[in-house]
Amino acid sequence: MNYAEFLEAVGKRAGMPAAEAAKIVGATLTTLSEGVSGGEARYLATQLPEGLRGYLHKDVDFAEQIDLVEFLNEVGVRAGTDDERTAEGARAVLTTLREAVSAEDLENLESELPKDFRRLLRPVDRSVGA
Repeated sequence: MNYAEFLEAVGKRAGMPAAEAAKIVGATLTTLSEGVSGGEARYLATQLPEGLRGYLHKDVDFAEQIDLVEFLNEVGVRAGTDDERTAEGARAVLTTLREAVSAEDLENLESELPKDFRRLLRPVDRSVGA
């Protein structure tokens, strides 16, 4: 998946125009990098398109403890979106991220994040049996 495809996938999932999708991608990945170790952020960056890697740059190795509410608040501030758009956008970014990396990489990422992040990383498919 290249940079344009990543942004297009996020935009479609979140129902956002390209410019808004680009902002939410940057805000989500930047905030995500703060919640994982430097090694995980750097490794995750190698799995993503070149245009997204800079958002995962991290000079320190420690991870900040951040829960899902704090994460979404920070993404919203960075992206300039309201709560609903932020949640939709962050979910779209993380769903697209899930498709862009291997299952093992996703497990490593999940292991460094609080359990409540799984709602964004592995959303429930409500279309099945509905």
